[in-house]
Amino acid sequence: MERSRGRVSDSHLVDTFKNPLTRRFYAYFVSKDVNIYPIRPAAGAACFPCFILALYMSIVGGVSDGLLSPSGGKLKKLVIAAGVVVTLVGIVLLSLPSLLHSAGLHPEYDGPTTKLPGKRALIITTSHGVLAAPGETEGQATGVFGSEMTHPYYTFLDGGMEVDIASIKGGAIPIDPSSFYFVVKTPHDDRYLSDPIAQAKANNSIPIADVDISQYDIVFMSGGWGAAYDLAQSPVLAAKVSESYYDDRQPVIGGVCHGVLGLVNARDRDGQLLIAGRRMTGVTDKQIKELGIEVTPKHPETELREAGALFESQNAFRDFFATHVAVDEESRFVTGQNQNSGLETAHTMMQLLSERE
Repeated sequence: MERSRGRVSDSHLVDTFKNPLTRRFYAYFVSKDVNIYPIRPAAGAACFPCFILALYMSIVGGVSDGLLSPSGGKLKKLVIAAGVVVTLVGIVLLSLPSLLHSAGLHPEYDGPTTKLPGKRALIITTSHGVLAAPGETEGQATGVFGSEMTHPYYTFLDGGMEVDIASIKGGAIPIDPSSFYFVVKTPHDDRYLSDPIAQAKANNSIPIADVDISQYDIVFMSGGWGAAYDLAQSPVLAAKVSESYYDDRQPVIGGVCHGVLGLVNARDRDGQLLIAGRRMTGVTDKQIKELGIEVTPKHPETELREAGALFESQNAFRDFFATHVAVDEESRFVTGQNQNSGLETAHTMMQLLSERE
């Protein structure tokens, strides 16, 4: 076999394996002129269970073929033990979504449901896609948190409502890529990722300035880190919220997490802040601190309190796993604490609307 600087030619490597299963996994994961440990994590990430199994088979198969055991039994035992550890780590990683769900992330909704055929809902999101200090243009990709858009969207849609999607600037909505990671991704997110109609709406969102707010029975503002940069800062959005509140339809207005920042500058007909004295919630300062992302310009708990809202929330050992929904006494505003609150918030808004019928 040709060797050069600790590398082997993959075409020769695959042919040397006696174990057909090992050969098959190596053939799938090996690239040209690779190291003697020929696993490509980037390829494995696309099929994580296959990657873990391939890594284990590569180690054990390599030992059985004599490629990794030039010194004999001790090295063989060590490599097999490493393979077992890798497998156990893989099992833990694959179990993470269920473990996080059990801890409180994205809880199932088991409350009352309702149908509202003929009614219309509007979901409003951020247009900001960079997580950085205010004024900076380079940083980690962010935007709307996936479930904070997909959960209300499909709740309203499945309830028979017509659903439109708008954003501050219009056009393609930035979606935080981390919200679609396998450990936090929800069935609603998966549904969105295979739904060309929903994706078309998100890629061609209506600019908030062009929205006829009088056409909607529900107005829902989604959160995500991006919302901290442009929802409270939009005078157009603030005016639309006020217009919606005074509309003859008497829409139910609300949002979750950072989305509630879209409410803080809306004013009543006397020029006073519209949400003053109303029960409301949003992502807590505690959760923001725990996540270590305090660079954003607006924090919902702080801003709601400063606007005179009666802020309330639930706490957990980490607020990332908490959830709470608040309804004001007039039943016009429904707000959810964080990414875990989207389903309950959307269903509560629909329930309040149906009770008027």
